[in-house]
Amino acid sequence: MTQMPQTPLLDRVQYPSDLRKLEDRELPQLAREVRDEMIDAVSRTGGHLGAGLGVVELTIAIHSVFDTPNDRLIFDVGHQCYPHKILTGRRDRIRTLRQEDGLSGFTRRAESEYDPFGAAHSSTSISAGLGMAVAAELDQTDRRVIAVIGDGAMSAGMAYEALNNAGALDARLIVILNDNDMSIAPPTGAMSAYLARLASGRTYIGFRDFGKKLTAYLGKKVDRAITRAVEHARGYVTGGTMFEEMGFYHIGPIDGHSFEHLLPVLRNVRDNAQGPVLIHVVTQKGKGYPPAEAAADKYHGVNKFDVITGAQTKVKPNAPSYTSVFADALVQEATLDEKIVGITAAMPNGTGLDKLQEFFPKRCFDVGIAEQHAVTFAAGLAAEGYKPFAALYSTFLQRAYDQVVHDVAIQGLPVRFPIDRAGFVGADGPTHAGSFDTAFLATLPGFVVMAAADEAELKHMVRTAAAYDLGPISFRYPRGEGVGIEMPERGQILEIGKGRVMKQGTKVALLSFGTRLADSLAAAEDLDAAGLSTTVADARFAKPLDHDLIRQLAAHHEILITIEEGSVGGFGSQVMQFLANEGLLDSGLKIRSLVMPDIWMEQAKPEAMNAKAGLDRAGIVQTVFRALGHGRIVEAAG
Repeated sequence: MTQMPQTPLLDRVQYPSDLRKLEDRELPQLAREVRDEMIDAVSRTGGHLGAGLGVVELTIAIHSVFDTPNDRLIFDVGHQCYPHKILTGRRDRIRTLRQEDGLSGFTRRAESEYDPFGAAHSSTSISAGLGMAVAAELDQTDRRVIAVIGDGAMSAGMAYEALNNAGALDARLIVILNDNDMSIAPPTGAMSAYLARLASGRTYIGFRDFGKKLTAYLGKKVDRAITRAVEHARGYVTGGTMFEEMGFYHIGPIDGHSFEHLLPVLRNVRDNAQGPVLIHVVTQKGKGYPPAEAAADKYHGVNKFDVITGAQTKVKPNAPSYTSVFADALVQEATLDEKIVGITAAMPNGTGLDKLQEFFPKRCFDVGIAEQHAVTFAAGLAAEGYKPFAALYSTFLQRAYDQVVHDVAIQGLPVRFPIDRAGFVGADGPTHAGSFDTAFLATLPGFVVMAAADEAELKHMVRTAAAYDLGPISFRYPRGEGVGIEMPERGQILEIGKGRVMKQGTKVALLSFGTRLADSLAAAEDLDAAGLSTTVADARFAKPLDHDLIRQLAAHHEILITIEEGSVGGFGSQVMQFLANEGLLDSGLKIRSLVMPDIWMEQAKPEAMNAKAGLDRAGIVQTVFRALGHGRIVEAAG
């Protein structure tokens, strides 16, 4: 008799409540099916692969043991949340990951009740989890809070601030340290798993708590002595850690891919633990997919790929990427100036500093996910006469703003800030968009703020920054490839605060800051064709502004449009302030400022986002016609 094929378990699991109906022996099969589903989905959409594959068993175990969404599950960063999304009612949309109108690549409160806290930046989960744990205590609600944080995220100081606070409050918080890179403890195995079950059980926890309660009657000296004796004895078999010193009950390491190890520990902690607990699990990035296991770093974030071979779809660029242009220019300048050093915050490949590291390993520093430290570290180097380039993504520079203000700007230290991923970044959406750097840097006295219009300008700005020693200086550039312009052999040193006129006209002036210049030149062609003689200028600097250039544009044109791929409060606001103070608005000049809209714009292709924002060729033309009151909208030429 032919046996009918078994219905996949995943078809029976739409929500965690369905998962909790399964028997423990069925969970390995479910893990295989979730892993296959995730691989197929990401092969079609691209996205973060390795991290999610590494937490399949852990995600299933947490949802199996805890009563989510009543119990709160928080994923740090969110790169590893794809299995979680598959198991929480979003499997039918998983192939829309990071696509326009699709699922976010990170956890997001508006997307599901199973995402209690949105995360896309690192090291926030313990702080958020502590807030939720304290709220549950204040509400007298029986609720567990679980924060899953990767070992890389533990390089950020915020994580330790939260651990310290949680320990001091003796909060009912469960932190799971997902150690998927380099174990901070001895290898796991059967003995380690046994000891973890023992240490998380009622007997040991009860003995530990009983000791604390007993010694409350005997004085602090006896309390400390007994507590230290208990922890010292446990240290022989499970390894003492700094987490115990911060007030956490430490369990592990345990195998994060073994349900036999995970489930008993999680159940013990759920049923017995009252204060803060840290469970150390060891996982493998890319687990279950050989190409990702073999090269976990390359499969952290992937393009679309062939599931059979693992080969990623290659986009053949017509021009070098801005990041690679920056990297090559920095290496060139560093070859000529031994005082140049590079600093990155866990993004050597993303910022291009891996090239500097290859040529000058002693002059390139990866400080981990620690942007605040990176900036003040750079300030210290600058104070001693070095020329630090603190290369950070725009969205991550936000995390170090106080250090930029206090440790760099106030002291006038010549720290160079190459700002990558400026403007819209596409699939990573609003959490990673480079929106605010121009606004928050241009407000600071003594700061030089530049934006590259193309890859040749970027090369000029690298050399300009290297030569500038009078104070802090920044230059921004987008993700992706350049416009294919002819490149100079070496960058030129630009005159600080001076822009350039690219095309001369008489009626309309387009003043671009950054890479909207190409669209401004294209829009000028359409405006000229419509009988509106148009000037196009590249500002180059948001601070100091080119006052002479702006005066000329205001005096000799009927309308002035500023264009930038940045937020309200940036370059356009600086220009408006200058015009107002100079009385140049009193002459009837029509001025409009094109910026990123004052909303959190959802993920899409960058060109679609710029079009929606009105920052493309057609949007610029339409803005001019509306300002002139022509009462019609024209379509830009193709």
